[in-house]
Amino acid sequence: MLFQKKLIERVKNKCELDNHIASALMYGSFTKGEGDQYSDVEFYIFIKNQMNANFDSNNWIKELFPVELIFFNEYGTQVAIFSNLVRGEFHFLPEQKMGVIKDFKPTGVFPNPEKMFIYDSTNKLFPLLEYLNGDDPIRKTDENINFAFNSFINYWIFGMNVLKRGEYARSLEILNGVQKQILQLMRIQEDTVERWLNATKNLEKDLSKHSYEKFRAITANLNEKSIKQAYTNSIILAESLHVDLSKEYTVGIEQRLLSQLHTLLID
Repeated sequence: MLFQKKLIERVKNKCELDNHIASALMYGSFTKGEGDQYSDVEFYIFIKNQMNANFDSNNWIKELFPVELIFFNEYGTQVAIFSNLVRGEFHFLPEQKMGVIKDFKPTGVFPNPEKMFIYDSTNKLFPLLEYLNGDDPIRKTDENINFAFNSFINYWIFGMNVLKRGEYARSLEILNGVQKQILQLMRIQEDTVERWLNATKNLEKDLSKHSYEKFRAITANLNEKSIKQAYTNSIILAESLHVDLSKEYTVGIEQRLLSQLHTLLID
């Protein structure tokens, strides 16, 4: 059995035996049938209100399996690196904040809320999980397309300006923003918008081979020539996407503006 599945079972058993715990759920790959030996596992664990102040989350995690590291990341999530280097993410919240589950709905697809269920002593958890079910968020919209094109232009000009100043590392970092907007447009084009917010996830399977090669052409190494070529290719790709998507959607920017970006490539 995968360690990740053992971890899920261990968390479930521990929740059932610990009177501090009001309810618990998991999210991510294993709730969608996509988990494997490389996946991390993410949990939301709600502590009974009257016991929250004295709850020691570090010790609770350490009692699951041996750990090498526990820390809070930049999002406030408690991350555990277990001794076999599998990652676990834990959100410990008081029971009174269970309503936060409803905030998940706009973020993605939850095809089977039952697989998210770990434990509940409140009779509140499953109705909240059922709320997540239903139609997927609508991603293929004029609003999303225009935001992606507008953001692409913003990132592209920013990145090219710092490149011309000789800040290659910074330009390469900004290229990530360019790529994200292009990739979201490509996902709309190919109708693979299920992973809209985490657009690179499973990209090798989600995009056609032809589109994947186009995306590869807008990646770069840390040298001026490679970065400049990626920015050049990204304009060409954006122009092509504009032509294609304008047939079905209302795109606010004109092709002329994208073409004008080529002037910044001149040394």
